[in-house]
Amino acid sequence: MLKELYIENLAVIQSAVIPLSENFNVFTGETGAGKSILINGINAVLGQRVTKDIVRTGSSKSIITALFTGLSDKVKNRLYELGIQFSDDEITVTREISADGGSIARINNRISTVSVLRELGEMLINIHGQHDNQILLAPELHPSILDGFGGNDTYLNDYREAFKNLQNMARKLVELKKEYQSVNARMNYLESIIDELEPLELEYDEDKQIEEEYNILKNSTDIIKALSGAKLNISNDDECIIDSINDAESTLESVADVYSAVRPLIERINSVKIELSDIASELSHNADSMEIDEERMDYVFKRHDMINGLKRKYNIEFNDIIKLFNDSQKEISDMECSSDMIDKLTQQKEKLLEDVTEKAKTLYSYRKKTAISFISRVTEELRFLDMPNVIIDVKHEKGKLSINGMDTVEFLISANKGEEPKPIAKIASGGELSRIMLALKTVIADKDDIPTLIFDEIDTGVSGRAAQKIGIKLQEISSLRQVLCVTHLSQIAVMADNHLLIEKKTINDTTVTSVTQLDFSGRVNEVARIMGGENPSELMIKNAQEQLILNARKS
Repeated sequence: MLKELYIENLAVIQSAVIPLSENFNVFTGETGAGKSILINGINAVLGQRVTKDIVRTGSSKSIITALFTGLSDKVKNRLYELGIQFSDDEITVTREISADGGSIARINNRISTVSVLRELGEMLINIHGQHDNQILLAPELHPSILDGFGGNDTYLNDYREAFKNLQNMARKLVELKKEYQSVNARMNYLESIIDELEPLELEYDEDKQIEEEYNILKNSTDIIKALSGAKLNISNDDECIIDSINDAESTLESVADVYSAVRPLIERINSVKIELSDIASELSHNADSMEIDEERMDYVFKRHDMINGLKRKYNIEFNDIIKLFNDSQKEISDMECSSDMIDKLTQQKEKLLEDVTEKAKTLYSYRKKTAISFISRVTEELRFLDMPNVIIDVKHEKGKLSINGMDTVEFLISANKGEEPKPIAKIASGGELSRIMLALKTVIADKDDIPTLIFDEIDTGVSGRAAQKIGIKLQEISSLRQVLCVTHLSQIAVMADNHLLIEKKTINDTTVTSVTQLDFSGRVNEVARIMGGENPSELMIKNAQEQLILNARKS
C-alpha cells in the first residue's frame, strides 16, 4: 500500500507530506484547488510520462517520493531480480523532474530507470480516471475485462504462447518465400553457368597443360626440324663431332705418359663424348615421337580456344572458373533446400494452426462460462449502485484469430425497463459509466493483487442516493484494497477513514496549494462546506457531524 507521499515544488504545491490510511482515503477541495496535480504527482512516481511544466515556477526541480509498505510477493520477487535491497517489506520510490525537462528515478535511493518505475508501478497502484470510462466504450477491450474477472490466466497464456509461435512461423514463411522469389533471377543465372560448364568437365590447372601442349603442336614442324638438325650436327656420318672428339682424345693420350696434366682433360673429353652420344640418341627419340596426331591436335586447339573464351567471358582466372561452377552447384542446392524448407514449414504452420484453433476454442468456452458469472455479479453490484432495473448482457461470438483469441466480446446494457440491452457506447450516460466501472472494479478487486486503487472523480454524473451507494461500495472495496478517491460529493467523503483537504491560497502574491489531514472537527467543516457552500449553517454543520458518525467504519 501507499503509506506516505512527499511532494516538493510540484506545480502550485510548494511542499506537502501526505499520510495515507490503509483503507479508505478521500481528497476534497474546491474546483481548481489542485486535486488533479496530486494525481499527476502519483502518476509521475509511477513512471508515467510528465512534462517540465509540472515544475513549480521559479524552482529548479520537482521531487515526488512515495513510501510503499506491505509489498506483495510479486513486487518483492521483481526487486530481487533487479538487485534492489529492501527491508521491513517497504520501499521508497522517488522521481525528480528538472525544469529543463530532465528526469531522475530512484528506488531506495538507488538510481533506476523510468521503465522499471513504470513496471513496479503497475504492480503497486491501479488508477481509475474519468478517461478510463472509455474502456467501456471500446468493445475490443472488453475481453480483457472478462478475463480479469475470471482470474484464471492459464487458458489465455497457453493460447497466446501458441498464437505467437504461429505468428513467428507465418512471418518466417513469408520472409522465406519472399527471399525465394527474389532469387529467381539469381537461380537462372546459376543454372546458365552450370549448363555451360558442366559438360566441359574442367580440371584444375588444365589451362596450363593445354597451353603447353597447344604451343608444342602449333610449332611441331619447327620442333621436328630443330631436333633432326641438332642430331645431324652431332652425329652426321660425313662430319661426326664424336669422331673429332675421339681424335682429340687419341692425340692427348699420346703424350699422357710424359705429361700427366692432360689426364683430367682426357676424362672430361670422355664425359663430353658420352653426353653427346646420349643427347644424339634422345634427339633421335624425340624427333621420332613427334608424329602428328590430327585428332589430338584438333582437340587441343579447340580446348585451347574454349578455355581462353571462358577466361574472357568471366574475366577471372581459369581455376576461379572451376570454383564458380562448384559454388553455383552448392548455391543451387541450397536454394532447392529452401524450397524443401518452405514445404516443411508450411506443414508445421498447418499443425500450429490446428493447435491454436483448439486452444482458442478452449478459451472461448472458458469465457462463455465466465460471462454467466460476470453478468450475475455486475448486475448485483449495479442494482446496489442505484440501477435497479439494469440488465447486463455479454455479446460473445466467434471471429478471426487474434492475440486475444477468436472471441469478439461486447458488453450490452439496458438501464430502463422494457428496453433491450444495447452497446454501452450507445446508451450509457456519464453517471452510468462511472457506476458500471465501479461495479467492474468491485467484482475484480478480489481477483488481482494490486494493493492500491485510486479513483479520480468516480462520482462524475451522480448525486443523491446513487452517490451514497458509491461511497458505501468504495468503503467496501477498501476492506480488501487501499482506496484513494478524489471526490466532490459529501456522500462519499463521509465514508472515508482518512480525509485530506486540498486548498489553494494566495500568499504574498504567490499561489500555494496545501494538503491537510483533517481531524474530526476539520472533516465536519469540510463536509458541511461540500453540502452547503462556503458559509454552512449550524444545521448543515450538525448534519455533517451526524453523517460522519453514522458512516464511520464499523470495527
